[in-house]
Amino acid sequence: MKKFMEWLENSFAPKLQKITNATWIVVIKDSILQILPFILAGSLFCCLAILNGNFWTPFGWTMSKISLMIAFLIPFNYCEKKRYRKQRILAGITGLLLFMIFVNPEVDPASGQGQSLYGAAGLFVAMFAGIVSGLVFGAFAKFSFFKEDSVIPDFVRQWFDALLPIMLVVAGGWALVDILGLDIAGTIQKLFSPLALIANTLPGMMLVTFFQCFIYSMGISGWVLTPVTDPVKRQAQEMNLALVAAGTATAQNLSLFTETTMYTCYMWIGGIGATLSLVLLMCFSKSKELNALGKACLGPGILNINEPVVFGAIAWNPYLMIPMWIQGPVAALTTWAFTKWIPFAKIPRIDFELWYCPYPISTWISTQGHIPSIIFVIAQFALQALIWYPFFKAYEKKKVEEELAAEAAK
Repeated sequence: MKKFMEWLENSFAPKLQKITNATWIVVIKDSILQILPFILAGSLFCCLAILNGNFWTPFGWTMSKISLMIAFLIPFNYCEKKRYRKQRILAGITGLLLFMIFVNPEVDPASGQGQSLYGAAGLFVAMFAGIVSGLVFGAFAKFSFFKEDSVIPDFVRQWFDALLPIMLVVAGGWALVDILGLDIAGTIQKLFSPLALIANTLPGMMLVTFFQCFIYSMGISGWVLTPVTDPVKRQAQEMNLALVAAGTATAQNLSLFTETTMYTCYMWIGGIGATLSLVLLMCFSKSKELNALGKACLGPGILNINEPVVFGAIAWNPYLMIPMWIQGPVAALTTWAFTKWIPFAKIPRIDFELWYCPYPISTWISTQGHIPSIIFVIAQFALQALIWYPFFKAYEKKKVEEELAAEAAK
């Protein structure tokens, strides 16, 4: 354990830190962290919605609009980092316009609701639009229609100099979407469609869960995969219910890749990445910062809402990203092993999707009071804690040293 922690602290973490310091990585990271207040507000509204369904409306105006924010922030932060400060606001607005061109928003007259891709589901599209806008504005950052000694006021020069990149981005998006009829948003989302084709196989389920954890460790919510994974989960659940109704359901023919299996029965204890055990470790940490953060995240974590701990400790943290990556495929493998290979636990035969119901209460409901399933989910929780433990201790050691150094400096 000691050698592993030394390797993690002295070799792996510094190397990963170099990667995370790359320009575009920093730009995307900063942009995602800057929308954290809206994500946390959305999480709180989500908790309140359990008590009163009317809170789903403010949830929609926070969490469900994060792609709009990202489309603006990525080109803004790119220009800021490259010191193109005069172009940053216009670049951000242009990125926002390009994103809206790509998703072609329409408002449903019945509900009054707008484009669903404004939320996490459109995050990859928003990132693409933001990157394109940032690159175009960066390419024209030093271009000007006027000479250095021009008597034209600076603000007027900025207006005219920004015309070219704005027109290129907007006209380019318009030409692709309206003239050529290309579905840019759909194409970007279809890049992940192979995941859906193999999701109900063991390798596919492990790959999907790994990818969910991988992107979430970078601050990109697993909800971005909803357009790809949801239809597959819905179809699998319907097939399961049909088999149960026909009296032919067995461990071999029931599908595991369903919302019930993943979110309310066995896998995501505390949220995507199985973070509740990490939160409990933090609650007993020697680090004052981690201890306080753990206690603050405990309530949401019990309700399987883990944005506070992900953005407070895991995202872009070289010490905690790796165990999050491991959690996904391991949870899929153990669930598959003990429901299909060794039918110890029960594959859910009902549709129970109240993902904010605490474990193992949700497991009890999902499996209709099956005791071995409760035993399995408790064992699953213990395994998840073991995965977090060595990485957490290495990170805790670093945080304690930093706190002691800060106190000594005072």
